[in-house]
Amino acid sequence: MGLFSRFSKKRDAIVDEDEVLARLSANSELQRQRSHDERQRDIARATALKIDAIEAAMAADIFNDPEPPFRRPPRVDPPATAPVTGPVTEILVDDETENTAVVDEAALLYAGGHHDAAERLLAGAVRDDNQPPGLRDRTAWWMLFDLYQVLGKPDAFEDLAIDYASTFETSPPSWQPPARSDPYSGVAPTVQFAGVLDAGVETQAIRLRELAGAAALRLDFGHVHAVTAPGCALLLDALRAVSAQQELFLAGADDLIATVQATVEVGRRDDGAAPWLLLLELLRLLNREKAFEETAMDYCVTFEVSPPSFVAPPHAASAPRQAGAPATDRFMLPQVIEGHIAPLLAAIRDYAEHSAAVVFDCSHLMRIDTDAAHQLLACLRALADSRPVAFRDLNHLVAALLRRMGFGGTARLVPHRY
Repeated sequence: MGLFSRFSKKRDAIVDEDEVLARLSANSELQRQRSHDERQRDIARATALKIDAIEAAMAADIFNDPEPPFRRPPRVDPPATAPVTGPVTEILVDDETENTAVVDEAALLYAGGHHDAAERLLAGAVRDDNQPPGLRDRTAWWMLFDLYQVLGKPDAFEDLAIDYASTFETSPPSWQPPARSDPYSGVAPTVQFAGVLDAGVETQAIRLRELAGAAALRLDFGHVHAVTAPGCALLLDALRAVSAQQELFLAGADDLIATVQATVEVGRRDDGAAPWLLLLELLRLLNREKAFEETAMDYCVTFEVSPPSFVAPPHAASAPRQAGAPATDRFMLPQVIEGHIAPLLAAIRDYAEHSAAVVFDCSHLMRIDTDAAHQLLACLRALADSRPVAFRDLNHLVAALLRRMGFGGTARLVPHRY
């Protein structure tokens, strides 16, 4: 596999001693040369973590305490004749925002399969928005980003990203590779890791191995803040037990990767190989071949053995950490929900009977039509009387439709973050 093809035939061969010494020497010189860049990256990482912490606190406040719907700017309390009811979405605009008519119309057009018309409407709204950058609502932008993803238009996505960065003076969204054409839908058992990843995670590791035969599995690492070598070894062994045919969803994997990376150092063997091997396995599961190869070379130099080979995962996907997300089994919604959906509703009711909360994972959901949405809402209104209901990782097109149709009074709507 590229850089490591020479290791594939002799996986356990010891690297030539002179070559290792030479690489160590070269690496030491390189480390000195890159010290300034490393300090800058550390500063950038610390800043990113601080931003994530602030966003997490804000999201927790939004969902733990009732408040008026989000709007830009300023916030004005709604009149007494129009009380706010039900959960509030994180980003969707309210009825007094100028772009609401465009957002609602684009959502309805998209739900009806009129993709080109929705694209023209959203593109026009983005182009004609003359508000100062600090006052502009971003919902139309986010909906257009999601539409380009659904339609498979990376060039249009990148053009919009340039305009977004220029307009809002912030990093734009990144293009995501297309999802599988036939992703799993149904109940996905969840195993959550939190706190310190140490010997105490043996219980989660055992459960992960027990679920190795499930069709789909969701692992949540978003609340891990420290790792130890024994904990890395336990998680690594459990991950290796997961079948390559399982559909695997990794939430907060980027956070765990950053935490593990902070514990390893080229040339230092104090904590053994487990953290390195866990880092390599996580990079492999996220299909990051370049980062895998770079880390594998550092591992090779440190332990003087050939590294694992990169094998692309067939059915793995990642999702960002979500503040306040419950550690519960989730129901994975299909890519498209339309027409008569009685079988889907029956599966949802069966899932709800065995769950304290109804949590939908919408990471695969691309579109739902209005007829199917009405059927789903009627079903959820009956379920919501006895348990909370939430839609997580919605794309912004579907989130706008559900808000427009009144789902906010029954369920919590959590669009994915840009």
